[in-house]
Amino acid sequence: MPELPEVETVRRGLEKLILGKTIQSVEVKYPKMIHTDLDAFCQDLPGQEIRAMGRRGKYLLFYLTDLVLISHLRMEGKYFFYPDEVPLRKHAHVFFHFTDGSTLVYEDVRKFGTFDLLAKSQEETMEVLIPELIESYFLTKKIGPEPTEVDFKEPAFQAALKKSKKPIKSALLDQKLVAGLGNIYVDEVLYRAKVHPARLGQSLTAREAKAIRKETIAVLAQAVEKGGSTIRSYSNAFGEDGTMQEEHQVYGKTGQPCLHCGTPIEKIQLGGRGTHFCPHCQKEN
Repeated sequence: MPELPEVETVRRGLEKLILGKTIQSVEVKYPKMIHTDLDAFCQDLPGQEIRAMGRRGKYLLFYLTDLVLISHLRMEGKYFFYPDEVPLRKHAHVFFHFTDGSTLVYEDVRKFGTFDLLAKSQEETMEVLIPELIESYFLTKKIGPEPTEVDFKEPAFQAALKKSKKPIKSALLDQKLVAGLGNIYVDEVLYRAKVHPARLGQSLTAREAKAIRKETIAVLAQAVEKGGSTIRSYSNAFGEDGTMQEEHQVYGKTGQPCLHCGTPIEKIQLGGRGTHFCPHCQKEN
């Protein structure tokens, strides 16, 4: 699943490719992906100019003339941009045709991706639409703060952990404590923070919580800089692979020696997710 760094990399690529383009028509091959009214989706988007690209957690935001399109890539979602002719591809499900003849295509092997369209009322301006509707949308999704020094506040994080009876890995994956972490980067964060993934959130010390917060911010920032991790099929908006996988210290390293102590990295199932850790550096008790 694309995590925050991969989604941010896609956002940056799309920003270079489609900003300023006006949608001429929309074609939907798999209607279940559209979580707002399908007819309104296809009728309201034509004529809209793409003014800016944003991101919140793992969600892409297309800021249009007076609408906001929210796209969640889920497991296998990808965007492809074609300046002219669009090739026939089996897993192409949503087509955004622009007035200059180019097309943005959303592909998804598993068809799990979703689209939501937020529209202002006639009385509202875009200045009202952008902060209020988007904030309301993500409140319903219970998405936590962005993993930055400004937004991801240590006191609030520690207070939330004290109430958590979940394993810390599961707590970090559910997006309520902080937005953007997925299976790969949670393993990396906990390894670097020296915290066992099965430890309950409420069992963590203030020092451990501080380390997790610090490494969350650092690991995700590093991954954004590296263009994300290409493990299976991820590529950016230009079809290029990320390189963060070359910096992984624990994910996918089962049986390899820990970089710090030499103990073989182990892999277990935790909450249905493959989980990598060092049994020496990340003690459970």
